[in-house]
Amino acid sequence: MDGVTIPQMKAIDRNNLFTRARQCLLLSDPDEKVEAVKALYLEWRQAGLSTDPVDLPDVAEAGHPQRALRVMPRDLPKRGFHTQEGRAALIHALTHIEFSAINLHLDAVFRFRGMPPAFYDDWLRIAAEEVDHFIMLRGRLRQLGHDYGDFPVHLGLWETALDTAHDPLVRMAIIPRMLEARGLDVNPGMMDRFRRAGDEVTADALTIILRDEIGHVEAGSRWFHYLCEQRGLAPEETYFALLDRYIKGGVHCPLHREARLQAGFSPTEIKRLEALCARS
Repeated sequence: MDGVTIPQMKAIDRNNLFTRARQCLLLSDPDEKVEAVKALYLEWRQAGLSTDPVDLPDVAEAGHPQRALRVMPRDLPKRGFHTQEGRAALIHALTHIEFSAINLHLDAVFRFRGMPPAFYDDWLRIAAEEVDHFIMLRGRLRQLGHDYGDFPVHLGLWETALDTAHDPLVRMAIIPRMLEARGLDVNPGMMDRFRRAGDEVTADALTIILRDEIGHVEAGSRWFHYLCEQRGLAPEETYFALLDRYIKGGVHCPLHREARLQAGFSPTEIKRLEALCARS
């Protein structure tokens, strides 16, 4: 092979951002994944990775812990605040959301090649922040005598990633600006209920997560607007057309207006979303 050894070829692959993001995406063990994502983000910040074009196999399923039983959303056990076991199940669900978010953001890096470097700056940073959230919630889960994988999970978030894999504009509209934005809306109510149940530790963790998630949705808004501008599309009309296509107008209220404004939603978008709530 013209003097190029197999180890040298592997070293070249390891220095490619997309190859490394794919490797992280496929990891199933939570400890391995969080360590690999942190290392990936550090190397990217140190300008140690290239974004050269590379032909890689697709990822049909991101790595998830094998010990976690996978079920349909309707088959998940009831989660409540009235017992420690119920609160543990809810914290497990939140922990799973954060683990899934790591995969979603790694997938955005791996899948959408040819974007500006700032795009990868954002989504690698955000993936690393989701790692912090996962570690924090998993630690709380362990304090309650459980661990990630003890309760059933569903893979609805990853299915949405596959549904939006064909276009970064669609991905930005549906995952950050719809799914993660919904998290902004429900977080304050959960914080309040955990506090009323006497669980200040989890409520404080959710306070940190809400602060960071505003920034995650804002990044989605920023790249959605960037892609609309590149294509000569009207952002607001494009966003609502995509919502209608992907969630059929199923918007839930109340909206966290202040958080959504900070996250890049316009006042008119919020009014239109609230009007959809009224009809759903």
